[in-house]
Parts: sequence; C-alpha cells; structure tokens
Amino acid sequence: MSVYERAFRHLLYPGYERLRGRRTLQYLAEYEANQWRSPDEVAAIQWTKLKALVEHCWREVPYYRARWQAIGFEPGDLRSMRDFARLPVLTKADIRENFHGLHARSLAGRVLYKATGGSTGEPLHFGYTRESHDRRAAVMWRGYGWTGARMGRRALFLWGGAVGDPGRRALLKEQLYHAAFQRRILNSFLMREDNMAGYADAVAAYRPEVIVAYVDPIFRLSKWLLEQGRSIPGVVTVLGAAEALHDYQRSMIEAAFPGARAYNTYGCREFMLIACEAEDRDGLLASADHLVLELVDPAPGDGDNERGELAITDLHNLGMPFVRYLNGDVVSRKSAWHATGKRGLPRLARIDGRRLDAIRTTDGRVLPGEFFPHMLKDVAGVRRFQVVQEALDRFTLKLVPGPEFGSAQEAYVRREIAKVLGSDASLELERVDDIPLTPSGKFRVTVSRLP
Repeated sequence: MSVYERAFRHLLYPGYERLRGRRTLQYLAEYEANQWRSPDEVAAIQWTKLKALVEHCWREVPYYRARWQAIGFEPGDLRSMRDFARLPVLTKADIRENFHGLHARSLAGRVLYKATGGSTGEPLHFGYTRESHDRRAAVMWRGYGWTGARMGRRALFLWGGAVGDPGRRALLKEQLYHAAFQRRILNSFLMREDNMAGYADAVAAYRPEVIVAYVDPIFRLSKWLLEQGRSIPGVVTVLGAAEALHDYQRSMIEAAFPGARAYNTYGCREFMLIACEAEDRDGLLASADHLVLELVDPAPGDGDNERGELAITDLHNLGMPFVRYLNGDVVSRKSAWHATGKRGLPRLARIDGRRLDAIRTTDGRVLPGEFFPHMLKDVAGVRRFQVVQEALDRFTLKLVPGPEFGSAQEAYVRREIAKVLGSDASLELERVDDIPLTPSGKFRVTVSRLP
C-alpha cells in the first residue's frame, strides 16, 4: 500500500466524508465484517433486513400495500423466502405508471433522484435515500477491494464522458475530485479505430495501477495493442463493467496489460454494484447482506447451474423501495446457491445478458449470450459485430470488417450460424463502418426485435 493510498483511506477520504455528512466508511466497516460471516449468518442478516423492509413498505408505501392486499398478503404472512416469492414482481412499467405511489410517505421530501441510461430506448427515473447512496458506495468499495482496486490507488476509467456543457466551475470541481482519488477519465464514447493510438498513449503515460472500463472499449483497445505489437505494463487490476466479460476477452486484456488480472463486475444504475468476482474468480460474489437476488421461474442451465431472470430487492432504499424488481437481466447461479470459500456470500455463476436480447430459434431454443462472441472471436477481419433478430426466422449480422475479412470468412460465418439458427432461417450480412453504443455506454452483441 502506497503512502498516498494510506493517507487517502485514513485521512483525506474520511475528512471528505465528514464534510459531506456521509457515512460510507461506517457502512464499509459493517459490510467488510459481514463478508467473513458464515453463509447462515449472512442469510440471517438478510432475513432480518428483509422483514423490516416489508413491514416498512406495508406501513409507508401505498403501491405495495395495495398490490399485496390484492393477493391477500400482509407482513405477518412472511415466514420464509417462499412466502416472499409470492409477492408480485416490480417492472419498469409499474414504476413509470405508479411513480408517486412508490414513495414512502414519511420520506417523500428526503428522496434524491437519478435516471437509467435507457439501453432499451426508454430511460427510467427512480428515487433513493442518502443512506442507500452511502451504502451502495460502501458495497462498491468492498467489491472493488476483492480485486485489488482499493480506494486511493492510481486508477484510469475508460468510461462515458460528460454530456452537454457542464460549465467551467463544474469541470474544475470534477477535476479536483478525480485528482484527489488519483483518477483519470478517458471518454470511451469517442473511441474509434483511427484514434486508438491516442488512447493507448494516454493510458501508458498515466501509468495506472487500476483500470475500470466498459468491457467492449477495453477489449477493443487490448486487441489493437496486440495487433500493433504493443503492451502496457504496470496495471494490476482491470475491472470490466456494463457487459459480461467473456473468457476470450479476459485473455486478450491480460495479454495487452501484462501482470494485470481482469475481473467481471455486475451492477446497474438502480443499485450500483450487485456482484463482483474476487481473487479466485470462481463466479461473482453477490452482496446478499445488502440486496436480495432471486431467479424468477429458474430453469436448468449448463452443468449444475440454473438460469433465470433476476429479481432484485434493495434492503436499504426506504424512500422509494424496489421490491422484487426486474431489471431485465438473465443470470446463472449454482443450483445449490451456496457460498464457497472463506467469505459467506453466495455466488452467481455468470451474467447471461439482457432478457430482451435473447436470440430464439424456430425450434424453440434460446441461444446463450456467449455463442456469437465465441463463434466469431477467431474469424479474421471481424472488428466488431452485432446480431439483430428481426423475426423468428430472419436475422441481420452487422459487421465492421477489417481487410482480412473476405469471401472465405463470410462463407464460414454463414455456415456456422446456419448450424445453430437452422436452415430455414435467413441471414443478411451487413457491412458497416461502426456500431454505436447504447446511450448508457453499453454495447449490445445481440438485439431482438421480437415482441
């Protein structure tokens, strides 16, 4: 641990927290202690918080009381997680249609607001309390710490840039804030093949110990570095965000940044960090002492995993509670859903992607998110791609080709895709100059236009 890192953790950051009236470090100490408890103790902490949340929602939140009364449920009926699974799920449409009814009456004036990026084209506004904000930050620092990305380490973010014109004063404030954290931001939204050298030079000149990045931009930068015969040493940790980090991407990132280890993280704007890989990289540790994660109608997945759409309950956002909220993601977990290793937190096996972007075939199969990246990763000249399902039997493959992509590569791609989509499916291969990110900085490998 460097002198600056030690000073930041024990002097600068605590002083900043006191100045802002925040309690992040207090919550961080709580969560760091929780992680070493047994699985049964973690489950007991979660259950105590969950019962208190349900009672709060019944007393304070008109939307939940009305929905639960309609199914004949009241807090005294909550005796197990099976009882909790009876409660209706919360969708984005529910939030938009019942925005005010989802607020706790006694906390209505103390709620802060954010919006999601709207990767499906429709942003979502939501509220949260100051305590839940500070707790989310604490959970994030705990998870990042598992990977070596501790607060105060020299970090570079390959991230989305500021939108609009924030003004000189706001820019100065932001620059001072990032300087205190030993943090530099590079705008990944402006990255192109013809300016990749500038990004590589900026990373090398900054000499970060930690890189936090959207997966697609850091993968593209890594691929470019290796194609140029370059590498950037000195990085210890690379955290992938916004999308699932596939194994082939992990290998390429670690080759481009020798000595670094790349880690999968999973979060969304509504909750910040939900789960994160730790040192052993055996699945993603879930923050079960902070959130409740459920699979809705789980089905068998690969191996001993089960797979399903994720429902998330925030145990600490009392101002605008999210109870059994569907954020649209599909995940896999071990069927036993138990903790392994020294930490008592359970693990997700994998983040499979957006439910709305699952590719379905005419014979009723659902292709896993890893298929197309795995199939196309070794095809020469494939710079970037996106599969769009226009109808059950009609697909478009958007492809940014390099000079190596010729007729032989195209024939191979068509043949391999036909094997899984079926001979009755049509595939249009569309060569494009670029494939844009979503407004929230995510890159969608698959897009389904099915209802």
